[in-house]
This record gives sequence, structure tokens and C-alpha cells, in this order.
Amino acid sequence: MWQHNYTPLHGSLFQSAAVASLPVLTLLLLLGVLRKPAWFSALSGLAATVLVALLLYGMPVTQAFSAATFGAAFGLFPIGWIVIGAVFLYRITIETGKFEVIKYSLGSLTKDRALQALLIGFAFGAFLEGAAGFGTPVAVAAAMLTGLGFSPFYAAALCLLANTAPVAFGSIGIPAVTLAGITNLPLDRLSAGIGRICAPLSVIVPGYIVVVMSGFGGLARVFPAALVCGVSFAGMQFIISNFVGPQLTDIVASLTAMGALVLLFLVWKPKNEDRHAEPAESGKTVHYSGGQIFLAWSPYLLLVACVLLWGWKPMQGPLNSVSIPIQWPGLHNQIARVPPVTNKISAYAAVFNLNWLSAAGTSCLIACFLSALVLRVSPSRFLKIFADTMRQLALALVTLAAVLGLAYLMNYSGATGTLGLAFAATGASFPFFGAILGWLGVFLTGSDTSSNALFGNLQVITATRLGLNPVLMAAANSSGGVMGKMISLSSLAVAVAATGMKPEEEAMLFRFTLRHSVFLACLIGLVVLFYAYVAPGLQP
Repeated sequence: MWQHNYTPLHGSLFQSAAVASLPVLTLLLLLGVLRKPAWFSALSGLAATVLVALLLYGMPVTQAFSAATFGAAFGLFPIGWIVIGAVFLYRITIETGKFEVIKYSLGSLTKDRALQALLIGFAFGAFLEGAAGFGTPVAVAAAMLTGLGFSPFYAAALCLLANTAPVAFGSIGIPAVTLAGITNLPLDRLSAGIGRICAPLSVIVPGYIVVVMSGFGGLARVFPAALVCGVSFAGMQFIISNFVGPQLTDIVASLTAMGALVLLFLVWKPKNEDRHAEPAESGKTVHYSGGQIFLAWSPYLLLVACVLLWGWKPMQGPLNSVSIPIQWPGLHNQIARVPPVTNKISAYAAVFNLNWLSAAGTSCLIACFLSALVLRVSPSRFLKIFADTMRQLALALVTLAAVLGLAYLMNYSGATGTLGLAFAATGASFPFFGAILGWLGVFLTGSDTSSNALFGNLQVITATRLGLNPVLMAAANSSGGVMGKMISLSSLAVAVAATGMKPEEEAMLFRFTLRHSVFLACLIGLVVLFYAYVAPGLQP
């Protein structure tokens, strides 16, 4: 069994970390500086990771190949599977003309694009994150905003920014549940800790989105809506995470925010509405009946119903009963992780869960089939729409496979452990850098769940050595990770695919979200520092 060595270069942690970071630097250089397409940057980053794994860490070739293919498989399923379903559903509404009716119905609530961004990008996106996660909110919400007239770039950017506050409780609380399983810490305390760290940021994220869209003047114009959205979401996020648990936190908080916004729109309108669509040249206004509006929304109502049904506990047993666990050839238990990343030398499992029926992407595809029946889409037209969807997503799926292959190879080679230990060596400032470590984990893996599995135990071990609260630092890993979601290449690929952005805009999107990601991650770090040293009595 091949063992990890976290200091392969002259026994020096920081020299080893410098070389281990080359794949990340390759991504940053190609995507952020040289403006290369995401698929090219991801494949180049994967090539750099292979070289680091083989030449620096001495990883056996067979295991390196297995780790990369294991990650690529995860990139295609379940993540790519969700993207296919979400974009396919959107294209069905476009091809049948129902999206025009959806636009009309939203316009009856508000024609203001800032308010549409709050309602769809933040609140509805948070609901999808809580119910499904793994790319669903960005894929669906960004596609909807694009259909409403937002430029593809800003639709993608705003949804990536919005998909931060709910991430730590996404997919029915899976990141928190995973963190509890990895660290053996109480789930209720971890849930409370994550909620206490995330809630202050959740208050400001809606307003932050508006400022990004239209500056502080734009925020002043719609301040009541941004305040109601942020306070209602953050307040319920805090209450549910602290007193109920992580599973329903996002769903209850997002429904509360959507309800609060709709009630506000009934009694308040912003001055000088910032509209996205110009009136028709003929001057005629098209009106739709309640039945037509309900029919147009039926695909998304079916999506919500399917996603909730798939997340319902009594359904999970039958759905998971046909899942196929695959012990990945040449990798499963063939590598040993060692202290201090783990408490003791332990085999590194590599089991691919082919949960083809219980996967969230399957619920999306079933919603597509049901929508086709309701909207009377013929089988031939249905297949044509699906073929067009796959052509649109081809390069995005390549990106997803490459970037997850990169992440898994870094994990199994020990490179991610090296980077994590470098962060852990920051001493008294570790509460701040612990949050940044979670951010790095999500940037590398594209998943808060994966970041928690990767660094959760390291956070606990380091916190114990430094005399810090291990629950706080484990929660900091998950909370800091949410701000890395918007710059992970898997999220970028989902957003680009869903909105049909031009290839040259991918690098621009990365550069745009990077500065916001770093800024918000630093704010999370400061909140953790506050709990650690200023108000320790408020720790979970």
C-alpha cells in the first residue's frame, strides 16, 4: 500500500506546498490571466497535476490514472447529470414558448431586474440548493434570468454570487452531515456553528448582489427588498440551524425569503424601475390567463415536486436500494493517509456510488419527461431538444470531468494534504486561515461536502493542538468553503453551459467572481476570529 508523504521536497512543508500548488496556479494563470477557455484550462491543470503527482510525490502511475478517472466519473455523474437535466428542462420551456409566459408572470410581480435577481437568483436559487445542490441552483436560476433578458454573463455572475449563503446546508444538509461523520463531532453543534458563522454574511449577500449589479445607488433604490430578503433568509437560517438541524435549513429559509419578497412587492414598488425588457414596438400588451401561467410554470413546479420527493426520507430507502457501489479499480484502499491529516494511518477509500435512481439529476430528468407529457411535446421533438442540449453542454462536460479529475488526483496523491498542513501552520491566526482552507477546498473540489471530507478532520486536529474550539473550526471549514463555490471550475462550467455564454467570456467570469470570492471569504475568516477571540461565549 502506497503511503502519503506530505513533505516530499527535502522534508520541507512550505517548499512542498509551493510545488503542490502548481496545478492551482496553472488554472489561475490560464483562466484568469491568459483568458483561455475553461475546458482548456481544466485539461492543462489536470496535466500539471499528473506531473506533480508522479514527479514530486512519486505516486504510482496506475493509481494516478485511477484517481484522475475516478474524479472525472464524479464530474460527469452526479454533477454533469444534474446540469443536463436542468438545462434540458429550461430548453423545453423555451422551445414550447412557455418561458415567455413565465416572464410575463414574473413581470406581474416585478419588472425590476434587481428584484428579479433577488427573487430568482438568491431566494429561488437557495431553495434549489437546499433541495438538490450540486450545481442545480446555478443551472436553473441562471438559465431563467437569461431567459428574462439578463445578459448571459451577468445572469451567470449574479447566480454564482447568490449561491454562497445556502451552500453549507445544501442538498438537505449533506455538507454538515458529512462533516459530523468525518470529525465525530455532534451534528447539532456543527449545524449551530455553521449557522452562526454564515448568518451574518447571509444578511448582506442580497444587498451585495445589488451593489454588484448597479452600485450603491442601485442598492438605495431597492434597499427595502434587499433588507427584507437578507434578514428573512438569515434569521430563519440561524433559527433552523441552531434549534432544528441542518436538513431543512435552506428550504425553510429560502421559502421564507420568497414569501417575504412577494408580500413586499404587493405593497411596495421601487421608484424608477430598472426594467430589462423594452415594451413591444406595436404597443400591444399580451395577457395570459391563470391557467396559461400555471401550465407554463408546470415544468418548474414538477421539478420542485420531484426534487422534494427525492429528498423525502421515506423515499430515500427505495431509491437507494438500486444504487451500485463500485470500488474503484486500482485505487480503493490502495493508498494510506497518515497523521497529522488523519488521527492514525488509514486506508483511503475510493467508492463510486452509482446512485442512478436516487441522484438529484435523475429527479430533474423525470421532471423533463413529465413536463413533455404535460406540454404535449412529441417524442421526436423531445429527442431533438435533448440532442441540442447535449451539443450545448459538450465542452462544459469536458471541463467538469477534467477539473474533478484534477481535484481527486490532488487528494489521492497527498498534494491537498500538503496545502492543508501549510494553512494549519499559521498558529494563532488559524481561525482566519482555517476558513480560507475551507475556501481552498471548495475551489479545488467544487463541493463543500468534499471540502469537509477532505479538511474537516485536519481542522479538528489543529484546533485541539492550538487550544481552539474544534466545533468552531470544523464549522469554519464548511462556512469558508461556501465562498469558494463561485470560483470552482465545476460551478463556472455549469453557469456557462446554462446561460450559453460565449467561450471568450468564461475567463472574464472567473476574474469577475474571483475578487468577490476572496473578499467574502476574508469576511468569513474575520467572523471566525471574532468568535474565537472576541466573543468566545457565543461559540457553539
